[in-house]
Amino acid sequence: MDFFLIYLILLIFVLVSVGFFTLLERSVLGYVQLRKGPNSVGYLGILQPFSDGMKLFMSEQVYPMNSNYLIYIICPFFSLFQSLFMWVLFPMYINSLEFNLGVMFFLCCSSLSVYSLMVCGWSSNSIYSMLGCIRSVSQAISYEVSLSLILLCYFLLVDSYNFISFFYGQFSIWFIMISIPLFMCWLSCCMAESNRTPFDFSEGESELVSGFNVEYGSGGFALLFISEYSSIIFICLISCVIFLGCNFNNLSFYFKLIILCFLFLWVRGTLPRYRYDKLMYLAWKCYLPITLNYILMFILLSTLCFYHFFL
Repeated sequence: MDFFLIYLILLIFVLVSVGFFTLLERSVLGYVQLRKGPNSVGYLGILQPFSDGMKLFMSEQVYPMNSNYLIYIICPFFSLFQSLFMWVLFPMYINSLEFNLGVMFFLCCSSLSVYSLMVCGWSSNSIYSMLGCIRSVSQAISYEVSLSLILLCYFLLVDSYNFISFFYGQFSIWFIMISIPLFMCWLSCCMAESNRTPFDFSEGESELVSGFNVEYGSGGFALLFISEYSSIIFICLISCVIFLGCNFNNLSFYFKLIILCFLFLWVRGTLPRYRYDKLMYLAWKCYLPITLNYILMFILLSTLCFYHFFL
C-alpha cells in the first residue's frame, strides 16, 4: 500500500510538471519569436495548462470510419503507460532507483516508444499517419544504436548497470568533463528518440498534415502529448544522472534538469528540421563511429584503473 501511494504521488507530480513544461515551452517560443506567450488565464498565464487539459478532454472524440477501432483507442493509453512506467527509476521515499539492472530497464522501456508511434500510425488507416509511423520506425532504429552504445561506454567506466554507480563514479569529476563530444551526441540522440526538433520527422507538420497523430483529437491527442513530454523530462533526468553528477539530494541537480529541459525548447525555437537523408547520415556516418571510438577509449581507461587498483 505504501508503494502504491508513493507512486501515485509521483504520477501526480509528473503530470503537473508536464503541464507546466508545456507552459514554459509556449512562453519560450513566444519570446524567441518576439511575442508574448500565454498570459491571460490566471496570474501570468499560470492556469493555462489546466485550461488546455480541460478543453482537450471535454472535446468530442471523433473516430475515423476505416480505422482499426480497438487498437486505435488503446494505443494512446499504451503510449502514456510506457512513458510513465520509466519513472519508477526515480527515487522517492526509498531509493527505488537503486536496483542492479537500471540501465537495462531504461533501454528496454525507452525502446518500446517506437511501437506506440508505429501502431498509432497504422491503426488510423491514413496515408499521412502511415508515412509518419514509417519515418519514426527508421529513425528510432537508427538512433537507438548510438544511444545504447553511449550508455555502454559509461557502463564500462562504472562497471555496473546500477544508476547509483554514476553517483559514486562522479564524486571528483563529472563525466561531461571527460567526454564533451559524447555528451553532444547523447543530446541529439535523445532529441531524435523523443521526436523533437530538429528530428521531428514522425510529426512533420510542414511536410505532412501532422504525421502519425493526424487522426487523433481531444483525449487521444492529449494522451499522446502527455506521453511525449513526460519522456522528454525523464530523458533530461537521465542525462543529468549520467553526465552532470547524480546527487538527488542536492537542489543543484534539479536546476541542471531544468536547464536541460530549457535546452530542448531552445533548440525547437531556433533550429530548422533536418533533411531526411541528413538524419540517416548523421546517425550511421557520424555518431556511430564516434561512439565506437569512445568505447575503445573507455575500455582502455577501465583496464588502466583496474591494474592501478590491484597493483
